[in-house]
Amino acid sequence: MFMFARMSETTVNKSRISKPEWLKIKLPSGKEFSEVKQNVEQHKLHTICESGKCPNQTECWGAGTATLMILGNTCTRSCMFCSVETGNPEVVDITEPIRVAESVKLMGLKHVVITSVDRDDLLDGGSKIWAATIRAIRRHNPGVTLETLIPDFKGIAENIQRIIDVKPEVVSHNLETVKRLTREVRVQAKYERSLEVLLHLKVGGIERTKSGIMLGLGETEEELFEAFDDLRNSKVDILTLGQYLQPTRKHLEVARYVTPEEFKFYKEVALSKGFRYVESGPMVRSSYHAEKHLI
Repeated sequence: MFMFARMSETTVNKSRISKPEWLKIKLPSGKEFSEVKQNVEQHKLHTICESGKCPNQTECWGAGTATLMILGNTCTRSCMFCSVETGNPEVVDITEPIRVAESVKLMGLKHVVITSVDRDDLLDGGSKIWAATIRAIRRHNPGVTLETLIPDFKGIAENIQRIIDVKPEVVSHNLETVKRLTREVRVQAKYERSLEVLLHLKVGGIERTKSGIMLGLGETEEELFEAFDDLRNSKVDILTLGQYLQPTRKHLEVARYVTPEEFKFYKEVALSKGFRYVESGPMVRSSYHAEKHLI
């Protein structure tokens, strides 16, 4: 079988490496981009597009879509890949669900992606606001479909069940990286716990579960394929694969840039392992082309 240059620890270049041509990002522009930006600012919404410095912000906002982030803009965790601010979060805003629902209606969205920061400071992990937001969106937007990119809620079954009970069409929780690198990349998260959360969602009745992995952090090909198998063992349906990009100099450096050809190959491997849908490419992020995942 033809194989691309294998990922191994010996190929990791610890010195800073230049970004290749295929990762050039277009500058924001266009009427649709401006309208989404105006709505986000007017209704005091948080988006992972901005907080996470997503490279697809221009494309998605230009198409009139955005991934909304609830429960504030400050995370209680300090993952070494993420640019969302870490610290003591603000008090939970109980009016947020209705504000989000009204904004979805104003923007005329048919498919909505909701994510959040981790709120380990809350006993419920923020799951009650999560459930209230989903109910409010559906109440004010009949026919809308939903994807929720949730935290692990520390693996607490009661909090995960609140998501299952409101039945989003897609529930996503990202593995982010391979087992060996989890402690370094995700710090407070646990590889096995994420797999358990995903299995709990599927066993609980969620029809479409989803997860994502970043490439270029120093993982080997063998470790990547092991992660594919672990996700399938947790009955995950949809997989996203994208290139890790260092958001600031305080975060982990890129170990290497994975080529578009390799991403195509990894998509073929993942599909062969039984995933129903795989989105794979250098610029792919969790909610990229999310509407296509309603399979």
